[in-house]
Amino acid sequence: MSVSGLYINHNGEITAAANAVITADNRSFRYGDGIFETIRYANGKAQLLNRHIERLHQSMEILRIEIPKNYTADFFRKEIEKLTQKNKVEKGARVRLTVYRKEGGYYTSLVDEPLFLIECEPIDESVYNLNAKGYAIDIFQDYKKPINRLSNIKSNNALIYILAAAYKKANDLDDCIILNQNLQIIESISSNIFAVKNGVLYTPPIIDGCVEGVMRQRVIEVAKANRISVYEVNLQMNVLLHSDEIFLTNAISGVRWVGSYRAKIFGNQMAKAIIDKLNESLE
Repeated sequence: MSVSGLYINHNGEITAAANAVITADNRSFRYGDGIFETIRYANGKAQLLNRHIERLHQSMEILRIEIPKNYTADFFRKEIEKLTQKNKVEKGARVRLTVYRKEGGYYTSLVDEPLFLIECEPIDESVYNLNAKGYAIDIFQDYKKPINRLSNIKSNNALIYILAAAYKKANDLDDCIILNQNLQIIESISSNIFAVKNGVLYTPPIIDGCVEGVMRQRVIEVAKANRISVYEVNLQMNVLLHSDEIFLTNAISGVRWVGSYRAKIFGNQMAKAIIDKLNESLE
């Protein structure tokens, strides 16, 4: 979406999105020295914000970026609301909160203080809506994601996802599956992944290297609350041939169902049930 007419919140100051707000020595630009949270805004609220800020704090600790005392969920809720009002959000919005280390130094930083940037893109939906057409997917095999603590955070270094998206585009796909160093399925380009077999959900554990998704955890909770069994287990590549359904989850879309993997065709009964429950639980 074009930034024309939109505004951003840069460290508490509202300014036109087209304005330059970073310098050439910005550490996020130079080194990917930062993290981000993508947050769904609906019903006049930033959804699951407490969980997003909790993950933000955990990520800042991992990157050894200082956590100011005012970086609370309430603080960011107010900063997001300032921006959604300025951008005249009516139904919903895609909000991106980026936190990065203040400029200075080369690989060795001079300071560890953070700055933040909030972007807001209005969307014409107030609830999660399931995709009408199932996604066509395949496996991205050019590069494998290493298993370490950095693999679980939403880092500003996203090259493996960029390359997977390039593969998706070149092969006319809707999404691609990311593998870890052990050739296990862990996620897609921008989502966590769930397989369904005989009414039971299966999803990779965090220790396998997937992003520790806020929506992933919410789906697990919603499923268990509705007596749907969920198992966090290693997913081998052959799960794509033996599952009844495959669906993807992220904070913006909620659930996206996969219609096909090569010649394999999937249903979407469970995906429909889960997204209905997510909408019932909107804050």
